[in-house]
Amino acid sequence: MNSNQIRLAGEIESDNIVNGEGLRTVIWCQGCQLHCKGCHNPESWDENRGKLCEIEKIKKQLRTIKGQNGLTFCGGEPMLQPLVCKEISEWVKKELVWSVWSFTGYLYEDIKKEGGDRWNFLKTLDVLIDGPFILAQRDLSLKFRGSRNQRLLRLKNGKIIGIE
Repeated sequence: MNSNQIRLAGEIESDNIVNGEGLRTVIWCQGCQLHCKGCHNPESWDENRGKLCEIEKIKKQLRTIKGQNGLTFCGGEPMLQPLVCKEISEWVKKELVWSVWSFTGYLYEDIKKEGGDRWNFLKTLDVLIDGPFILAQRDLSLKFRGSRNQRLLRLKNGKIIGIE
């Protein structure tokens, strides 16, 4: 995989209402090293599966999707492809003026401490849902989350401005 490609777990999905506020487009990232028990998408774990897609093709496809409020990165684990996710995120915010959300099994504090490419991707986000899925804490009443340990963090330039 080179820096102008992303490995997708499936097709880009538009008109999604369960992975963020409003009507959203979802990019399903392939690859996850956490392997949470009870994961909703275990088929997305293998980093060698899925399909490679050129970033320019993604942008071209996103440009054709109408009526969306935002883009959400799901997985798998988007933080395994932070450079390309950052590029897409920055482009979407500038060109389409959508909000950008991402799910991750990692904790915000760990990403911040690590710094580097993951932190730079995180700083482009409006919302981060962080933390691994924990089957024993599964709670179907939570909006946009699967387990009680996961947090919905509202961000501005990487700083937390709200927690739900």
